[in-house]
Amino acid sequence: MTLIGRTRARAVEILTLDSPDNRNALSAALVGELTDALTDCAKDTDVRAIVLTHTGNTFCAGADLRDPPPPDALVALLRQIVRLPKPVVARVTGHVRAGGLGLLAACDITAASRESTFAFTEVHIGVAPAVISLPLLPRTDPRALARYYLTGERFTAPEAARIGLLTTQGEDVDETLAPVLDGLRRASPQALAETKALFTAKVLETFDRDAADLTALSARLFSSADAREGMTAFLERRDPQWVV
Repeated sequence: MTLIGRTRARAVEILTLDSPDNRNALSAALVGELTDALTDCAKDTDVRAIVLTHTGNTFCAGADLRDPPPPDALVALLRQIVRLPKPVVARVTGHVRAGGLGLLAACDITAASRESTFAFTEVHIGVAPAVISLPLLPRTDPRALARYYLTGERFTAPEAARIGLLTTQGEDVDETLAPVLDGLRRASPQALAETKALFTAKVLETFDRDAADLTALSARLFSSADAREGMTAFLERRDPQWVV
């Protein structure tokens, strides 16, 4: 079964996360297919930009707890999006949780419909938003991240735009994105690649400096007793034992 849908509209490749049974969670298989699709887009001279979107009411629910990708595979995917010499635009019309927020932060332009919601839920299952911090920390308001990382609270699309997680949001995400995609189609491929390199340089420095340490942290936390309890509680639809 294919987990990534692919269509094209006027030189914009649309990659659709299409795993509704697990709310487009980041399984090893989905991460692998998305990595391959992005590699193809990078090589295809007919692709001017990429839109990353989804089926169902959830853009991405975070890591698939039954089939999680290795931390280094997720790091490689996030780095690939940042390094890709073509703009990657996220189109969200639903909920985004945990690792899905890392995908958003790696994209160059992010847009969501106003009913979309967001949450860093890692602390509720005994882990931390480790590797997704690589694109998040350089691009998002640090005081807001401190709050939402630590509490796991749900927040809205207007708030996500305020803190820098979203570029824009509106009632109709396609209307919101129309001028963005028009602008990308009018730009030269060389200009897009070189311009993107200007604003991703600092993000890539963070990857180069911190990726190994955060990958090790993620692996250690996911193998911990707290994570086992948190993930078991999540799958059993109960509170973990530390809730007071």
